[in-house]
Amino acid sequence: MHNEQQLIQRLQNPATREQAFETLVREFQEQLYWQIRRMVLDHDDTDDILQNVFLKAWQGLGHFRGDARLSTWLYRIASNETINFLQRQKRTMVSLSEDTESERIGHQLESDPYFDGDETEIQLQQAVQSLPPKQRQVFNMKYFQEMKYEDISEVMGTSIGALKASYHHAVQKITSFFENLE
Repeated sequence: MHNEQQLIQRLQNPATREQAFETLVREFQEQLYWQIRRMVLDHDDTDDILQNVFLKAWQGLGHFRGDARLSTWLYRIASNETINFLQRQKRTMVSLSEDTESERIGHQLESDPYFDGDETEIQLQQAVQSLPPKQRQVFNMKYFQEMKYEDISEVMGTSIGALKASYHHAVQKITSFFENLE
């Protein structure tokens, strides 16, 4: 990011807030999109959640104290919005068997014009989607985004030890998923 302190000052100034927010959106839109997308898989749902993230960020600008980096603050909003979406989705979905859910995820990925992975990638995504939401989030941040545990800890408000344990359990479950395919 260019100069985060300067951007924060511009965001806090009513005269430059809108232009600074446009800069913020340009800087973080793609990163946040992919963070959310790895959790929900669907492009349209991801766009909706991302829009909510930036809406909440805009509404919360007056409360942003600068204690954390802008990226951390935005990742936290995105994480909360994504988990809330997944919880609402889980409540509204009809109870599906694991096989049906796995097939749905595979079909969703195969029909997605933004997904260009092979069968192994589809299976990895099915394995990741089978994880509980918070464990999935830790796995995605560590594995796909290569974030450090310290940064994930800031975003999720969880201890590094708990994150390491969560990541370890996620890897074990994913490994087990692939072993069961054989």
